[in-house]
Amino acid sequence: MNRRAFLKAGAAATSFLLLPTTAPSEQKEGGAREFIRGGADERIEKHRKGGGRINVRDSTGKPLKGVKITVEQVRHDFLFGCNFFMFGQCGDPLAEEQYRQKFADVFNYSTLGFYWAAYEREMGKPKYSYTEQVVEWTHAHGIRSKGHPLVWDHPAGSPAWLPESPQEIQRLSAERVKQIVSRFKGRIDMWDVVNEATHLPNKVNKTKMAKWALEYGPVRYVTDHLKIARAANPEATLLVNDYRTDPPYLRLLEAVKKETGTSFDVVGIQSHMHDGPWDVSQTWRVCETYARLGLPLHFTEATLVSGPRTGPGENWGATNAELETKQAKETEGLYKLLFSHPAVQGITWWDFSDRGAWQRAAAGWVRKDMSAKPVYDRMKALIKGDWWTKAQGVTDAEGNYPLRAFFGTHRLKLELPGGSQATREVHWQTGSQNEFNLVM
Repeated sequence: MNRRAFLKAGAAATSFLLLPTTAPSEQKEGGAREFIRGGADERIEKHRKGGGRINVRDSTGKPLKGVKITVEQVRHDFLFGCNFFMFGQCGDPLAEEQYRQKFADVFNYSTLGFYWAAYEREMGKPKYSYTEQVVEWTHAHGIRSKGHPLVWDHPAGSPAWLPESPQEIQRLSAERVKQIVSRFKGRIDMWDVVNEATHLPNKVNKTKMAKWALEYGPVRYVTDHLKIARAANPEATLLVNDYRTDPPYLRLLEAVKKETGTSFDVVGIQSHMHDGPWDVSQTWRVCETYARLGLPLHFTEATLVSGPRTGPGENWGATNAELETKQAKETEGLYKLLFSHPAVQGITWWDFSDRGAWQRAAAGWVRKDMSAKPVYDRMKALIKGDWWTKAQGVTDAEGNYPLRAFFGTHRLKLELPGGSQATREVHWQTGSQNEFNLVM
């Protein structure tokens, strides 16, 4: 089954999955949808926030009563991201400025391209300087970066200059992973190491990489590259990524875990929905099924479009007002559902702007002229509004201020009754008591 056919198959492709484990067993499918959808806000409150306390003392340890505390979140721990492929590629300074500014205003996470064929058009001359420019900018703006993908048998991941020798391809691929992960250690510490290995047995791609990988064996192909990446950066977060959510992907991941222990840290799940959103129950089943592996889930490539399909393949019409409204509503529903599932730790949209978007579809949160679509405004209101801690209060007689906050970094502004002020930052963490002792 090729990639396009699989994506079109939609719900049928995940019919093997279990019903939501949190839904009553007597619920039928329609009722299960409402149960899942209706409980999202409650699950977000439960899984994405935690209670804690700010304790304010003077230098002698005496509690300070009546200290005014203003709390505002600075950054989510949850990864709200998008690919950042148009950095430096927008074509004019104004569009470039708007692209970057709007991106930084809503996202804390970016995916950077490492497609081998384009990244190293000439053997031995990778585009390191471009990546270093992007990483410098993302770090300056507090945006975490992930590299995508290191290994892929698609034509985009199989340079024309690759030799015919399987042994030489193996050596070159291993060396590429080692060099890139080592070079960007400390700047890019998250990687989609192997992309879409499930389709190797179906001979979807006819590249030199695909031929070698199939002969080498999909499990070995995945595990060897993971081991190389791990050796190059033991602290890195490593993903296996795929568009399939049916049994072949689950079996591959289980085989890799059995072969190596746990050589990857996160399960990457693509969710391109060009022809309409997945059913609520389907999305939940995917989360529940892959959560059984005991690893975090990242929805690595989420897409909903605001332009009509005009034919098969890359045939799409321009964005229009009616479909923009629909895109905003569907995207909000998808994010609420995923943000409410405790196993999901990140969502990456694909793409940020209609300019340069994959398949030339109107997939962006902003239009080609970089003006914001309704989806941008709605999602920013969620990510930096409804899901963003803002609170104010005063310490009690014991100098304490209790607070329930979203997990992430928060800036505290403290003001004593006499007017003295101070600013502190604290990190509200899942699984922690989140008790902070501050000295004024």
